Amino acid sequence: MVRKRNQGPTPASGEALRLESVTKVYGTGDGAVTALDRVSLALPTGSFTAIMGPSGSGKSTLLQCAAGLDRPDSGRVLVDGEEMTGGSEAALTKFRRRRIGFVFQNYNLLPTLNVLENTTLPLKLAGRRIDRARAQEVLMQVGLGGRVKHRPDELSGGQRQRVAIARALVTEPSVVFADEPTGALDTRSARDVLRLLQEAVRVHNRTVVMVTHDPVAASYADAVQFLADGRLAGQLFAPTVDAVAERLAHLGDAVATDVRSEV
Repeated sequence: MVRKRNQGPTPASGEALRLESVTKVYGTGDGAVTALDRVSLALPTGSFTAIMGPSGSGKSTLLQCAAGLDRPDSGRVLVDGEEMTGGSEAALTKFRRRRIGFVFQNYNLLPTLNVLENTTLPLKLAGRRIDRARAQEVLMQVGLGGRVKHRPDELSGGQRQRVAIARALVTEPSVVFADEPTGALDTRSARDVLRLLQEAVRVHNRTVVMVTHDPVAASYADAVQFLADGRLAGQLFAPTVDAVAERLAHLGDAVATDVRSEV
């Protein structure tokens, strides 16, 4: 089946996410490791972006800083034009609950709660009104309308990840961050999850940022941003599996050339 590509929003639709010279260093002195080195990135509303790079390139750190799960040492992160960095931990938590959705590789569902309760949990934590009809509608959209009373251990891996996607969407966030969302799934379930993420973008106008190591998963995105040694190392629009794999294979060469040019 041929997948339609999201052509991106018009300029008037604005930016959902912006990183300005974001730097993150772990450790001190000779043992310091620069995980992110002055990374600047702007993603438009209603876009699906994959973040890729070799192990240790800074992918997870980029997601954590962009999503407000960790604070950068310098630089700014803005969501819908509003700065997320700075302020108290309580303010940061409130910001995340209002603007950010998460989909993790290991689902992060509470085993004692059923599907509907897991889906509405972010609303409860944020002190927002729980609209069960809306939650059931979202679960219908991800194909779990008949499973609302099931607990996670009664679901397959693919179904658990669908619950995670419903949980991320029910708060109507500006940006959904997905960290290796297909890493624990079989091929068919992975394809279904990726199509749901596409639908979140194209039908619901969400902005999805997905960290992945898989060129097949990345091919479902509108664009791929590549990282190497904590720096952006190029981008690819309308990615194909072969084009992504080819670019990944040459990332090290591109970074080495960039480093030599600075010497």
